[in-house]
Amino acid sequence: MKIRSITVFCQPGFPINRLLLQQVGIFANHARKLFEESGFEVQSLRLATPPFEQFIAYFDLPLAVQAFAIEAHAEGFEYVSLGPAAADSKTWKEIPLALSMSDRVFMSGILTTPDGKVSLPAARNCANTIVRLSTVEENGFANLRFCALANLPAFTPFFPAAYAQPGRPSFALAVESADLAVQTFSEAASLQEAADSLIAEIEKHAKQLESVAGRLNQIYGYEFKGLDFTLAPFPDDAVSIGRALEALGLQAFGKPGSLFASAFLTSTLDQARFKRTGFNGLMLPVLEDSRLAQSASEGNLSVRDLLMFSAVCGAGLDVIPLPGDITAEELTPILLDLAALSLRLDKALTARLMPIPGKKANEMTDFDFEFFANSRVLKVDSTSLHGKLVGDEEVKIAPRHI
Repeated sequence: MKIRSITVFCQPGFPINRLLLQQVGIFANHARKLFEESGFEVQSLRLATPPFEQFIAYFDLPLAVQAFAIEAHAEGFEYVSLGPAAADSKTWKEIPLALSMSDRVFMSGILTTPDGKVSLPAARNCANTIVRLSTVEENGFANLRFCALANLPAFTPFFPAAYAQPGRPSFALAVESADLAVQTFSEAASLQEAADSLIAEIEKHAKQLESVAGRLNQIYGYEFKGLDFTLAPFPDDAVSIGRALEALGLQAFGKPGSLFASAFLTSTLDQARFKRTGFNGLMLPVLEDSRLAQSASEGNLSVRDLLMFSAVCGAGLDVIPLPGDITAEELTPILLDLAALSLRLDKALTARLMPIPGKKANEMTDFDFEFFANSRVLKVDSTSLHGKLVGDEEVKIAPRHI
């Protein structure tokens, strides 16, 4: 298990408050030292701000991206999230240009409103942004730094979804812990033993992490928002959430029984006791997981399957390879479905979709990137909406009450 990110939340403003940035940089580097001394590898230090529209004028956005990339990196932060554009934002068109200025800066877009409505215009704007970003960098990599958010609160430490609320600096931890599930599920003799073992491992590591976080809180006075123990994978079978779920008895993840296995895992996570923030669920990033990438290549996973699994998982649709010629009109219905699912089930979901330039459905990707496993481009059975579904309404989707 590793700490994927120590994410610091603060409000540095623009022009950037250099003194505040230096202070949180000192904190973050000290935090890394203390966690590493406690036996945890720390992969990155990250900074998340409030939604950029609260403190950056739209015409300054490209300049702000460059400034944050340079000045935050000088204080030890590898990556920065400037938060989401609101559903009714006027700055959507500026996002592709802004993200082209640096590969260290992340942004997002909100599909839903604070009062529980799905914004039809926001879904179209997110879809247009995804299509435009797909041509900004080779292999569509700019879409790694953008996602659509639905019903997601602040202080989630995983990028690109992370954003802060105004106030004193605070921090949270995103962990890479799919290996815990691989180990415990492979060794267990029954489902109950698998659940008990995973809960014990999570609580053991969480106790250690919370102890160090408590020391940091005492020293600096920065609130510890909690842990996001979403079982994030890495493209290696030893750290594959697909392999962990297959260890329960699936022939391949994506075949019938996969929804049950996913629900079993997330239900198990819910039983572990620790201070929580973020998703704390099941992440199914096709390109970041060796077994998921293989299963998708074998035809066991589709976009619809992954959306269905989102009903019981924790994160939504993540790093899914799509045809390079997909249109915004074809992406919009997928985003609307995800947003409706998030509100109806009252859970946070995101979509990080990756059209791959020059690739068609069923062709293999050819990434040379240590954090990706190659897979087949997934076919998208989606068509343009029409009639009332292409209006400019914000539509209330009430949570289901039993």
